[in-house]
Amino acid sequence: MKIAVLPGDGIGPEIVAQAVKVIKAMNIGAQMQEAPIGGAGYEAAGDPLPEATLKLAKESDAVLLGAVGDWKYDTLPRDKRPERGLLRIRKELNLFANLRPAVLYPELASASTLKPEVVSGLDIMIVRELTGDIYFGQPRGISTLENGEREGINTMRYNESEIRRIGRVAFDIAMKRNKKVCSVDKANVLETTELWRQVMIELSKDYPEVELTHMYVDNAAMQLVRAPKQFDVMVTGNIFGDILSDEASMLTGSIGMLPSASLDENNKGMYEPSHGSAPDIAGKNIANPLATILSVSMMLRYTFNMAAEADRIEKAVGKVLANGVRTADIYTEGTAKVSCSEMGDAVVAAL
Repeated sequence: MKIAVLPGDGIGPEIVAQAVKVIKAMNIGAQMQEAPIGGAGYEAAGDPLPEATLKLAKESDAVLLGAVGDWKYDTLPRDKRPERGLLRIRKELNLFANLRPAVLYPELASASTLKPEVVSGLDIMIVRELTGDIYFGQPRGISTLENGEREGINTMRYNESEIRRIGRVAFDIAMKRNKKVCSVDKANVLETTELWRQVMIELSKDYPEVELTHMYVDNAAMQLVRAPKQFDVMVTGNIFGDILSDEASMLTGSIGMLPSASLDENNKGMYEPSHGSAPDIAGKNIANPLATILSVSMMLRYTFNMAAEADRIEKAVGKVLANGVRTADIYTEGTAKVSCSEMGDAVVAAL
């Protein structure tokens, strides 16, 4: 197993170091090679996705990513900013399916901003299309009209095959869970998502055991905080999925708890925490590495078909939380506050 390790910016190197500890402790024979991306890529090679990094990612079986971005890069030309490196590597590797589980560990029910009775037992899988939609649609840009006024343009677009392949991922996952798919769109005002709904209905005929429902994105945002346990698998486009998955992360007590997987058609994947680079706490050794460690679990499960090993990591994380070990973001009175590296050590010890 060859894993490309891309720590990135901000807290990325700190949290990835803990995930690497866990991979080594698993003794699974993984070969790991590190390379820069994001702001680190720009510093190293003048490009947020250096050619050498992309080559390594393409040659590897899986990619472990930390996070990209820092305020100090906000004044760079748009194509040099860290986030462009992240978008490009997703596109170059054809990582069209983003899986973001929102699972609430029982010990963290009180850490959620919602009442425990609303979120206890939460287990949602959000499936987000990752390489299309308004983030990539053309035409795009900022232009000046004849009257001198500036105009910004972005284009939302999906073709039928793009919708069908992400829908199939969601239905396949639902077949292994509770056989419920909620497709999120805005079909009442956006023709792009009107087509999305039509294709999902057509695709559902191939999965007669799965219950398909539809929900407008504004209602879905409300329902996630009103009654989140009604959802099993949610499937949606790039921009809606970006927003809803971050919202769902707070149901679990902290965005520091949410892993993610981005897969191609052959289940080669890039695995990363759902949170950002948090430059305000970078270098302080206080970030929560559990989302990154759980991303390793997803890597073993989805790319390497090592379900038993993936279960080991998840159980180790559960044991650490049951023992009252907490980083600052999930700390509550009566628990033991630890650093980022200490949390990594605790998971390794639990393994």
